[in-house]
Amino acid sequence: MLGALMPFAFSPYDLFWLVIPVMTGWLWLIRQGAPLFTGFAFGLGWFGFGAWWLAPTLHTFGHLPWIAAAFCVLLVGCVMALLPAMWAWLTWKLAGRTAWVLLVFPAAAVGEEWLRGHLFTGLPWTALGNLMLDTPAIGWATWFGVYGLALFPALVAASLVLLLSPGSRSLYPGGVGAGVAILLFTLAPAIDQGQGKQYRAALVQANIPQDHKWDASFVGETMRRYGAMSTGVAAEADIIIWPEAAIPFFMERTPGWEKWLNMQVQRWQTPLLYGGLKLTGQSAGQHTAQNGLFSLEPQQVGSGRAGLGLVDQTLEERPFAGKHHLVPFGEYVPDWIPFLHTLVPEIADFKPAKDTGVIQARGISYGSLICYESLFPEEARARVLNGAEVLVNVTNDAWYGTTPAAWQHFQAARMRAVETGRFVLRAANTGVTAIIQPDGVIRSIKPWWTETVLLGTYQLSKAQTHYVRWGDWPLLACLFMLAVPCFFRQERI
Repeated sequence: MLGALMPFAFSPYDLFWLVIPVMTGWLWLIRQGAPLFTGFAFGLGWFGFGAWWLAPTLHTFGHLPWIAAAFCVLLVGCVMALLPAMWAWLTWKLAGRTAWVLLVFPAAAVGEEWLRGHLFTGLPWTALGNLMLDTPAIGWATWFGVYGLALFPALVAASLVLLLSPGSRSLYPGGVGAGVAILLFTLAPAIDQGQGKQYRAALVQANIPQDHKWDASFVGETMRRYGAMSTGVAAEADIIIWPEAAIPFFMERTPGWEKWLNMQVQRWQTPLLYGGLKLTGQSAGQHTAQNGLFSLEPQQVGSGRAGLGLVDQTLEERPFAGKHHLVPFGEYVPDWIPFLHTLVPEIADFKPAKDTGVIQARGISYGSLICYESLFPEEARARVLNGAEVLVNVTNDAWYGTTPAAWQHFQAARMRAVETGRFVLRAANTGVTAIIQPDGVIRSIKPWWTETVLLGTYQLSKAQTHYVRWGDWPLLACLFMLAVPCFFRQERI
């Protein structure tokens, strides 16, 4: 029951304070014994019940029967629950009912969250650190990233358990833990809000239904909608951004649509970043492709013969940043289960990109985060290390309908802004379309599931946060220093 309450702490409910009583109650149960069962049950509630939205997605677009879709959700929950089970077991094994829980429980929390973001390609959905976004502690994300912020709710929970435990021996360490937590909240580093010239971005949310997106008969309407919406704001924007796979076909095979797009950009005289698909070759008789972000600038489009707007730069040479971190079963099937199929229509076998993830438009370096990639701090960090002055997150969350999934995904994008000290321009097909400041605050946002354009301002940055410079190494070093005394202690306190 406590685990099933955890999803309500995250967006769209945003009851972030709920994590304190929930984790305090869970830790109290761990200290009663049976940690593996208690940890697994907590994780099953958190990740199994919390991921209920996967079932309608698998049923509607994966064409699985409801019973099979529900079983897949249960299976995901069971696998993910193994990590909280390990967290609980370590807490009991190394601390038991002693005050060592003040070190062990937070250290295990950080370790569990880091492992969740890396094991089996990682799935840091509803990362515990995301709950710190609207608290004074968020500044520490610029040092230790989202995984390090898991320490805060765990430290508060451990302190409360000690303070509420019978006997005077627990009061002093509990008070010390509470004091340290308050001190850390108070002394959180300030976050650079961004300075310098302001640019204007037009983020186009075309609201294309997912069951129409890959329908060849709907392509004309898709392109018309994006073109008309962009025409209305082009004169006011420095950059126009279309969401993930906004163009749901290969331009290499459609010279007519390529010419149409070139003419539109030439008419707007505004650069366009658009989500699209790129053919990369063949493997085992099947086309291979990449999902990514293209850049098209007016100066690349000449007047051409008879005013046709022929491209001075070929499509193959057009700047492109591909998706590095693919969605298992969504964009590729792991080699060890080739009999399954992907959710994306079988138009090609998607491959991870090997480029820098940074794309240029009018001299500005945009770091590309394609949909799922915004969950991973290392992806955003890599873009900034490769020169990104602003991050662009293009996504299509129509897969999830009106479930909480889109808002939980958006919450992760807010954390990437803080970790990297960059504005995030988030263009979504159905929402959540927004501009996020480097402190994680939402500067501009549009309602989801509507046809709309967000016209808002952003700024560039060349600075590097401590997290960008060092990544997770300081966090892992601190975790090691916390763990060593627990493993080698001679007596319990």
